[in-house]
Amino acid sequence: MPADPMGFLDAEIAQLKAQGRFPRLRILEGAQKPVSIIDGKKVVNLTSNNYLALADHPALKQAAKAAIDKYGVGTAAVRPIIGTMDIHQQLEKKLAEFKGTSAALVFQSGFTVNVACCQSLMSDERDLLISDELNHASIIDGARLAKAQRKIYPHKDMKALKVLLESPQARQARRQMIVTDGVFSMDGDIAPLPEIVDLAEKYGAFVMVDDAHASGVLGRNGRGSPDHFGLTHRVPIQIGTLSKAIGAVGGYVAGSQSLRDYLVSTARPFIFSSSHPPSIIATCIAALDILMLEPQRIEKLWSNTRHFKEGLQALGFDTGASETPITPVMVGDTVQARKFSARLFEEGVFALSICYPIVAKGKDRLRTIVSAGHTAEDLDFALEKFGKVGREIGLL
Repeated sequence: MPADPMGFLDAEIAQLKAQGRFPRLRILEGAQKPVSIIDGKKVVNLTSNNYLALADHPALKQAAKAAIDKYGVGTAAVRPIIGTMDIHQQLEKKLAEFKGTSAALVFQSGFTVNVACCQSLMSDERDLLISDELNHASIIDGARLAKAQRKIYPHKDMKALKVLLESPQARQARRQMIVTDGVFSMDGDIAPLPEIVDLAEKYGAFVMVDDAHASGVLGRNGRGSPDHFGLTHRVPIQIGTLSKAIGAVGGYVAGSQSLRDYLVSTARPFIFSSSHPPSIIATCIAALDILMLEPQRIEKLWSNTRHFKEGLQALGFDTGASETPITPVMVGDTVQARKFSARLFEEGVFALSICYPIVAKGKDRLRTIVSAGHTAEDLDFALEKFGKVGREIGLL
């Protein structure tokens, strides 16, 4: 009998497990909340991207139910055929107004919008895509799918970026695009956007900012990093997510009407994927209304961030370069990081360990994210457990 042609899977899985790269899927029971039931245990949830605690908001749930009654449960079509409902257009108009741009276009996820923009805008081998080394995986994959030449600069290194822009390769390029995260997802630091934009304008490049972790967090009412720096009209491509602070799912690009028209015509993830169910679109519209009407949610998010970050630092933990609600607790060893996370879970705190190869060797950490929904009691409880377990395993 011939060997099983799919037998390689078991060997590959065994190798992943040996390398510590085989994930365990945690099971969330009930809604995504600041205190959640995960794997049957009640824990303070410091791992969710639910920044503004909107995922279970009554207004969003009511909007979803009303949209189902009016539009049904799905579109059963891609956007270019008959998958564009008036409610999709309503959301895109609201997003453009929110971001201060002429137009916006919604995609199925933040991942697909990054892939689409890189692939569509960098469509020729004469093009040059320049990317920060710590950009999100979706940007990396989008760059790989683009036909452009690619150059990577060391994280936030503006001298290195300048050298790339002055290189013969850049001068000879048909077009140049600089891509950066607005907030970097593992370290919680903010891109030096003013310097990036200044260099882009000096050397004839254009800038694309992935604001997945800045949307709903930075800027007026959570408009993002370009607004945070007063650069809205100098950043032509703003990528946002509907899956984190907005509490639903999806991604979008905000920019000029020409950018929208071009992507509608060329972006393969947009053209060949079915559109969002109307219930999802309705929840996003409701969430944007809340961002405009309840700025105190963002204020609470930042108040909680300061309280928790200062508490970790007072205990003696290294929180890295974080400037945002994403606060790493640096450990430096894979085994220790995993042990730390496991013991915290036993104590009632869920803080995920992030280890090599997701981060560089020696940069293993626990990544924590607070939300506007956490109470002071939640955070103080978590800090107490961080201190207890940190001392127990020799980190403090």
